Amino acid sequence: MLELPALPLRAGQLPLGDLVDLYMAHYDGRDTTRVQRLTWWKARLGALPLAELSDDHVHAAIEELANQHSRYYAGKDADGAPIYRAKKKPLTPATLNRYQTALAAVITWAIKKRIAPKGYVHPVRSVERRPEDNERTRFLSDDECRRLLDACKASSWPRLYVLVLMALTTGARKGELTGLTWADVDLERAEAHVGRTKNGDPRVLPLVPAVIEELQKFKAGASSFVFRSPRSAERVFAFEPRFHEALRAARIKGATFHTLRHSAASTLARNGATLLEIADILGHRQLQMTKRYSHLATSHKAALVTRVMGGLR
Repeated sequence: MLELPALPLRAGQLPLGDLVDLYMAHYDGRDTTRVQRLTWWKARLGALPLAELSDDHVHAAIEELANQHSRYYAGKDADGAPIYRAKKKPLTPATLNRYQTALAAVITWAIKKRIAPKGYVHPVRSVERRPEDNERTRFLSDDECRRLLDACKASSWPRLYVLVLMALTTGARKGELTGLTWADVDLERAEAHVGRTKNGDPRVLPLVPAVIEELQKFKAGASSFVFRSPRSAERVFAFEPRFHEALRAARIKGATFHTLRHSAASTLARNGATLLEIADILGHRQLQMTKRYSHLATSHKAALVTRVMGGLR
């Protein structure tokens, strides 16, 4: 078993870069973007001692980042090093907020573990987050869902249909679904257990009858991945090309696999689920993350107000 590095006590002079390395050594969440975002913070403020890190430093760094363009993976060069190319558009407010959240998590951890000096003021919390355009969150209409599911049924990869169906009915993230093994799935209890979600919390996914019926076709050994590669039960299938083929066949534009998570939430909101219920199903720690769907629940809120206070004169 790998021994974790010891944590220093009240180490105000610890460089931020070293603190980030300590944090990542102890990190057990499943947010695959955290390393990339914290690597950026190390390059920008890594030499600064923790005690000297202020909200001004954080604000200036975020402002600098706002003027940069996002990048996408474009393969590897002749030496096998990854190639990243800049996109035409700058980083979105949501992406900037995620960078800020990543640094905030490190500082919160340092305070909790008493690495930060006593009485340390969190330098990220006073930096205002950027407003996100939640109304533009892409989700599928009922007709688009039907067309996509029909296209998935016709896919050359037979498990694409149940994968997409699970995403639409559980709101689970791609990594949560592809990480499932048959040991995590209980068909009799109609549930699947995600040991570690993106934010590090365990979660139970409820399985609707149609999902159970499909999963029974592929049931295998406990250690086998549910969405395994045809070549190996111990590897997850790289399904993205098949998914994009299904999107094209269904004539759906502007959607990604994460759109299915938004679609699950919007369907719940439009059918009367409260924001608290949606947050619980999606595994959101903060209700603020769920408020992007609040405008879809207007009919349910109107019915609630009418039922409770409609008799007032």
